[in-house]
Amino acid sequence: MQVFRGIPVSQGIAIGRAFVLDDVRQHIPRRTVANPAGELTRLESALTASRADLTRMREQAEEELGTEAAKIFAFHQGMLADASLTNPIRERIEQDRVTAEYAVQEQFRIIADMFGGMSDTAFRTKVDDVWDLHHRVLRHLIGEHDSQLDEMQGDVIVLAGDLTPSQTAAFRTKSVLGFGTDMGGKTSHTAIFARALGIPAVVGLERICEVADDGDQLIVDGERGVIIIDPDEDTLEEYRRHAKAAEAYALTLTELADLDPVTTDGVRIEIMGNIEFPSEIEMIQRHGGDGVGLFRTEFLWLTSDHEPTEEEQYDYYRECIELVEGKALTIRTFDLGADKYTQERAMNPERNPFLGCRSIRYCLQNLGMFKRQLRAILRASAHGPLKVMFPLVTNTLELRQARMIFHDVMEDLEEEGIPFSRDIPIGMMVEVPSAAVMAATFAKEVDFFSIGTNDLIQYTLAVDRTNERVASLYSSAHPAVIKLIKEVVRASRRHGVEVSCCGEVASDTDATMLLIGLGLRRLSVTPASIPYLKRVVRSTDIETCERLARTVGSFDSERQVTSYLRDQFKKHFPDGIGGRSAD
Repeated sequence: MQVFRGIPVSQGIAIGRAFVLDDVRQHIPRRTVANPAGELTRLESALTASRADLTRMREQAEEELGTEAAKIFAFHQGMLADASLTNPIRERIEQDRVTAEYAVQEQFRIIADMFGGMSDTAFRTKVDDVWDLHHRVLRHLIGEHDSQLDEMQGDVIVLAGDLTPSQTAAFRTKSVLGFGTDMGGKTSHTAIFARALGIPAVVGLERICEVADDGDQLIVDGERGVIIIDPDEDTLEEYRRHAKAAEAYALTLTELADLDPVTTDGVRIEIMGNIEFPSEIEMIQRHGGDGVGLFRTEFLWLTSDHEPTEEEQYDYYRECIELVEGKALTIRTFDLGADKYTQERAMNPERNPFLGCRSIRYCLQNLGMFKRQLRAILRASAHGPLKVMFPLVTNTLELRQARMIFHDVMEDLEEEGIPFSRDIPIGMMVEVPSAAVMAATFAKEVDFFSIGTNDLIQYTLAVDRTNERVASLYSSAHPAVIKLIKEVVRASRRHGVEVSCCGEVASDTDATMLLIGLGLRRLSVTPASIPYLKRVVRSTDIETCERLARTVGSFDSERQVTSYLRDQFKKHFPDGIGGRSAD
């Protein structure tokens, strides 16, 4: 039995067999196989496919660019035809009984080191060609391995170095019980998807993919951030009991669906859901949520192989309007730029994309894309009420530019005779310290604020929220973060502007009383969290929450804040909330 500890990102317990996904961009761990002949077959298929790629590319280059340009593929073709490269790979598979991808990786490393160590620069420059060919062969191997998810019989727990949004989104249609990754943080795209799917997940495990093999029995503990490989019978039985108890408690929360989230002294707290896809609205309705507080539209892009067209977006937004049935629907414009999808497709990837051209900056520099999205949103507004908000606004110029483009698109639609609503509230995400500090200024130009704590914490504390190595420094309990939230709430009240909190902190039941005490009356959370927050809201009163917030405001460290919030949670909910105890 081996225990790996990481970062818990989605609650629940999963017990099942491992399916390990390799990635050509990551180190491929050594794993032995029972059937070397099968690996040899996979290798030959990958080599054949790679040769076909190169032949096709050479022919296309010769046709479009001439004979000389086509010669750049000659080296690659020659290497794949060289027995001194391919035979050692076959021998390693047969003798060491390792996977084909591991054997390819090791042999190409030897060749690259050989070229890199030569004194002649003409040979040293070939190292990049070697690695390019290495990635080509691996893509065919691992692509085949990846596609086995489609054919997987029975339920699996996926393990990977990292997962792309499109891979994680595909879990909706597969028998995936849970997953774990070596990389990632609590608010990464992968983590957000796990919560949306409602499956247990742990990230930041660092090296589990080096140890686990396909078929290993696993336990994923999404509450404590633990994955256990080959658990003993006592451990298995303990987790089965725990999972059954949590499931039974969750059923008792269904009675809250028809009850309003009202404090014991009669104050209603709006609880809405965050979504990535229209299909998630059904869960919000099932739990009695107040609508959609955040539609992360970039996932329409991140899970596709192309930019969503205006018509595709229009269909998505119209579907959402129809599904919410008149309740709140807040659409956030594309938050792109810092993600792997756009960085990998950029001609010059940014060194530090989280501080670069992302979110509203990215939209303002890609006006065609931005206008297509705004046209789709406006066209959809003819079918029902919605709100629009812009992400990562840092100064008034960005906000004014975005609003101007929004109105330009309205004029275009009017000239074309296309119906739309003229009464669309426009808001902004408060995700950076500059926006929080200047909230009073921004309040004069928007209809509402939405506090995005995921990025607000990242930029306030200078901690990459997707980096598992500094995960311990990423804390919503830091006094600076709490003060900024309080400042935004104060500014919104003074200027009569609506304010909500839509970051992952809003889903944390430990923090619910604090957020209410700071003055928030609207929370937008993971749909699965709605009944848990309802339980907290219906069990407390405003005076208690405000007193708690005043006490927290006197602390000068996140450790004090975290400890106090946990103590208060235990005091009010000594048995926890369906496994969501502060322990």
